[in-house]
Amino acid sequence: MDERWAVTATEGDGARLVPLGPGGLPAGPVLDEPDLVEAVRSRPHVGRWVWRATAGVYPRLLAAGVRVARCYDVESAEPLLLGHEGRLGEPRSAAAALARLHHAPVPPDPPARAAVPGAQSSLFEPQQTDVPLEALLEVYAGQQRRHDATAHPGRMRLLTAAESAGMLVAAEMQRAGLPWRADVHREVLRELLGERYAGGGEPRRLAELADEVSAAFGHRVRPDLPADVVRAFARAGIRIRSTRRWELQEIDHPAVEPLIRYKQLYRIWTAHGWSWLQDWVRDGRFRPEYQPGGAASGRWTTNGGGALQIPKVIRRAVVADEGWRLVVADADQMEPRVLAAISRDPGLMEVAGHDGDLYTALSDRAFSGDRAHAKLALLGAVYGQTSGDGLKNLAALRRRFPLAVACVDDAARAGEEGRVVRTWLGRTSPRAPGAEEDGEAGIPQEGEDGTARAGTSDARAWGRFTRNFVVQGSAAEWALLMLAALRSSLSALRAELVFFQHDEVVVHCPAAEADAVVRAIREAGDLAGRLAFGETPVRFPFTVAVVDCYADAKDEAG
Repeated sequence: MDERWAVTATEGDGARLVPLGPGGLPAGPVLDEPDLVEAVRSRPHVGRWVWRATAGVYPRLLAAGVRVARCYDVESAEPLLLGHEGRLGEPRSAAAALARLHHAPVPPDPPARAAVPGAQSSLFEPQQTDVPLEALLEVYAGQQRRHDATAHPGRMRLLTAAESAGMLVAAEMQRAGLPWRADVHREVLRELLGERYAGGGEPRRLAELADEVSAAFGHRVRPDLPADVVRAFARAGIRIRSTRRWELQEIDHPAVEPLIRYKQLYRIWTAHGWSWLQDWVRDGRFRPEYQPGGAASGRWTTNGGGALQIPKVIRRAVVADEGWRLVVADADQMEPRVLAAISRDPGLMEVAGHDGDLYTALSDRAFSGDRAHAKLALLGAVYGQTSGDGLKNLAALRRRFPLAVACVDDAARAGEEGRVVRTWLGRTSPRAPGAEEDGEAGIPQEGEDGTARAGTSDARAWGRFTRNFVVQGSAAEWALLMLAALRSSLSALRAELVFFQHDEVVVHCPAAEADAVVRAIREAGDLAGRLAFGETPVRFPFTVAVVDCYADAKDEAG
């Protein structure tokens, strides 16, 4: 039974809480408890806790060894509901939601708090003071009514529930931490970068590569300064627009090879070098502060630490504890499978209804066995790569899978016209920069000639964003539901979720639990597909590796 209680932290360690009935209304007396942790610990029967923000309550519970099954996070639900109402970007706090209910001045959200590298103190500091219990109840009841006013109330309720589950997962992953061997990390840095010089300057290998770049140009060049590199090539008679790798690789000049290598190593030195190690790794664990839904599409971000961009060579430092294993699972071709599910295209759903390679199945169906062209066509449809050969490939895709291509084409057109689009469960895209608001989401503004306008000089670019938004955002929703299902399955084991990145999850578990974890991951993917998209033929398989070291996962998975 989904018994719900609302809880707020009070001054000191106390709490006020009350059971909830239909519509989010109180179903019993308000209780004042002297200890928040004991108030929650003593009520294991509660199926879902309603609170202002997970970050303000849950870390304190976790520190005391108390985990909850589910929660409803008011401040993670608020921006989702605001987006559906055409008010995306308005303050999201519970205090702001309460002010809107009373037509009072709306307070701004507090400024984003900087992460505390390697420290746990941020876990125990609420981002803002809890609102009174009566205010929380009023906002929660209002949000329940607002769910009912959305285009698909059931989907929106599932989305806010999944977002709240993500908040629990994020807090638990930060608490558990990713296993990290500082000694291995230092050895990797020594191999790649050489010795460190006194005074904090560039390490030896970077200094050598900088000298090679300068020698190739015949004068001193700072390879860490893009403007300096662009000027150096200009002096050599070569015009470049940027120092991105793909552009440099097109140039025939002796500076290119050492410059590319310098840029690779410089990124490692600045993003995951000795200073990063000192700041972020404590007691054998890397504990980033995850931000579920931090990106517009609903993808996760982090508040410092670069957890979502760990280079493979640095992953050599991610080593399981003695007697434990890392179970690393990558969702296979997730976004094309999501497109099949949300478009309801019969042909593409059939192609995505198997665990094998989706692009091979697609090429056999529509591209005469040419897997490369099949992959380019499908990714071009999702990401808007629709010029040149991509346009011809897309035409072939459109003939065989018209509903799938129409799904993303319609989203792109909406973006070009200044309208918003929504994911399958109801997350709303931002408006194009400069687009006029009209008080009703999804309605374009019209110019004096009656044509729709996006209010931006590059409507086509925004169309590419909305084209991908409906797929990437719906994929992020599937991933949230997968995490929630996996978290529930792992609750009976010692295994811990320790890392998540878009379509990849890492579980740290005793070696004896590895097989059970693999099964749980596969089952969670299937369940998430059914919960998100209903009963469709589409499958959501994983490539799974059980390893001692994170860097070995891709090799073992093959």
